Amino acid sequence: MKKLILSVLTTAALVTFNPTQSMAATEVNPTSTPAPTAATVAKVNVLVNRLNEIDAMDKSTLNASEKKELRKEVRVIKKEINRSGGGVYISVGALLLIIILLIIL
Repeated sequence: MKKLILSVLTTAALVTFNPTQSMAATEVNPTSTPAPTAATVAKVNVLVNRLNEIDAMDKSTLNASEKKELRKEVRVIKKEINRSGGGVYISVGALLLIIILLIIL
């Protein structure tokens, strides 16, 4: 029984006083995203219109190579829209901090 208590206390002490080096390596540098300009908004609108055109097409008359080209074009357009979207990104450290604060409060 003494060995069990001693091992539990030792484990608790090691977990409590364990240095967390990974926390020192993750610095969160706040960055601001620029507001989208009129040119990027217009470009995104053109890309969305092209996606709508592709979606409205009758693809049953196309052969396999044409369908493959359309799929590639759709992928490229979606990647371009995602890049120009300028969404808000939260780092893992900031997300953990927010979750911990929500749990505490």
